[in-house]
This record gives sequence, C-alpha cells and structure tokens, in this order.
Amino acid sequence: MDAIPRRLCMTDLILLLGRLLLSLIFLHESLSLATSLSATLAGFSKLGLPAPMVLAVIALQLGAGLSIATGLFSRLGAVALALFCLATALLFHTNLTNQNELLHFEKDLAIAGGMFVLAISGAGSLSIGRLISRRSKNLPAWVTALL
Repeated sequence: MDAIPRRLCMTDLILLLGRLLLSLIFLHESLSLATSLSATLAGFSKLGLPAPMVLAVIALQLGAGLSIATGLFSRLGAVALALFCLATALLFHTNLTNQNELLHFEKDLAIAGGMFVLAISGAGSLSIGRLISRRSKNLPAWVTALL
C-alpha cells in the first residue's frame, strides 16, 4: 500500500452509509426475534418451520448484519443475506395478488440486489476488514479477499 494515507472521499462515506442502512433491518429484526422468543417460536411454528430454524435465522441476521455494519467479512455476510432474502421472497411472499405480499416480495428482491452489489464492491476503506488487511501484510490472498 502507499506510504501516504489516501484521503477520505465521498465513495468511502457512501459505502459506509450504505452498509449501515443495509445492516439495520437485519440487526433490528434479529433483536426483535430474540427478545420475543416465545412469539417468534409460535410464528415459525404456524409456518411449519422447526424451532431450531428460529435460532439459525437470528444467528444469520445478527452475525451477517454485524459483518456488514463493521465491514469485517462483509462480502460473505452480504451473500448470505442476499440468498436469505431471495429465499424469503420466493418461499413466503407468494401471494402476489395481495398488495402487501407483493410489496414484501419486491422489498426482499431489492435488498438482495443491494447485497449482491455490496458483495462485489466490498466494504470500502472505512471498514474493519480494510484496517486489518492494511496492518497484516502476511495474510494469505484468500483471507484478504474475504475481509
């Protein structure tokens, strides 16, 4: 890397803002699911989903949400949440004649699209991943790519 630190630019700030906005819905939802666990279990049961799925969804939303917000392994978190959003849209928002269901279907597709863009672009320079990769010169290339 350059000996002279590069100046902060608008792209860096926009990537940070985008990451924070994308992660917010998943962090909020995971905390809501976790704090009302009995209601969450009942809701999942009505959908025919087993109880362990509740913990998996909470862990996915919280872990991937934090990875995106902090910029640490954000590419992995973004792909995981993009696939989660696609699955949610295709499995649970199928009554597209209902305006509310259609809205949720389209919202999930839009979030998935944003996550795929983040997975390709990376977290940017204002991220923990970038900080680690700058300070650790001996990391394998595949680790650096995931950061």
